[in-house]
Amino acid sequence: MQIKIEDLQEGCILTEDVFSLSNRPIISKNSVVTREIMNVLEAFLIKEVNVASTLVNGLPFTPPLNIRDELAALEHTDDENKNLFTLFLHAAQQYEKEFKSWQSGMPVEIQAIRNIMLPLIEKLDEATSADVFSLYHLSTEEHYIYQHAVAVGTISAYIGKKLNMEKGKIIQLALGGCLSDCGMAKIKPSILNKKGSLTAEEFDEIKRHSIYSYKMIQNISSLSDLTKTGIIQHHERLDGSGYPLGDRDQKVNEVARIIAVADVFHAMTSQRQYRRKQSPFKVLELLLEDSFGKYDISAIQAVSAGMMNFSVGSKVKLSDGQVAHVLFNEEKSPTRPLVKLDDSGEIIHLERHRQIYIEEVLS
Repeated sequence: MQIKIEDLQEGCILTEDVFSLSNRPIISKNSVVTREIMNVLEAFLIKEVNVASTLVNGLPFTPPLNIRDELAALEHTDDENKNLFTLFLHAAQQYEKEFKSWQSGMPVEIQAIRNIMLPLIEKLDEATSADVFSLYHLSTEEHYIYQHAVAVGTISAYIGKKLNMEKGKIIQLALGGCLSDCGMAKIKPSILNKKGSLTAEEFDEIKRHSIYSYKMIQNISSLSDLTKTGIIQHHERLDGSGYPLGDRDQKVNEVARIIAVADVFHAMTSQRQYRRKQSPFKVLELLLEDSFGKYDISAIQAVSAGMMNFSVGSKVKLSDGQVAHVLFNEEKSPTRPLVKLDDSGEIIHLERHRQIYIEEVLS
């Protein structure tokens, strides 16, 4: 929906790239509006932008009265007619309510988690891979812990679909991914919400969250034993460098391996306190480098197959801000194709220019 700049507010989500006088966007699609972005838009004399009907915190965007009626219909649309981003934001909002109930001592209500995740699982059948791997755009420091849980469940389910798992296993993956960090609710708020660096003792306490998560869900009969074990193991690594038990190789089960990839992928691409988000393509490169030591190669390949689902002619944004089109993509280096810059027409082989990487697929 198009609104005037003066009606924009922090937390709005841009649904289209914003251009000024060149063919390079000054603000990318799916960016969450901040005060800095609003200043940039004003500086470039942008008059109107297109935004989603939902704010990043999951609440409906309240526009001026003359366009509220238009949005009301969207906000009351059935889940099957909402896009993945809108469902995701509402799911994160519902997860926040559950998380705060756990902090007050209430048990995990598995039906509530199913209600959060099932609409997202169903939406995966029609959502594009680009939609799934663009969820990181919606992450904010304030709501990260809730958004991360829902994203890990969604990406875990996506990996399960790519691996041709049956629906029951995909649902278990989604539930396990979403609940893998529920034990964070048992961490002292003074540690969980600390703005500065954690002490060694505080970090050790954070690392116990997977144990707390397991204790919170161990008696839920509708979660499989594989899922329960996957939850306590989701920070284990195949080389034995993980925690809490230092399990390695075949001792780390399939559910844990998938959740681990989903967890680290979303975490590294998201904006967090004292850690800037990274391009999903850059993160994929890092995962591929570590895949033979720490992470399950089949899970990473599922992510790679989804993200590399662009063909010759695809429009991409590079890390230096330039826009290019893909000319040729090699299987041995899927994140580094041959591209042609839109501005200059120069052809660059990203495999030979390691300082530049794909930031995002535009179309």
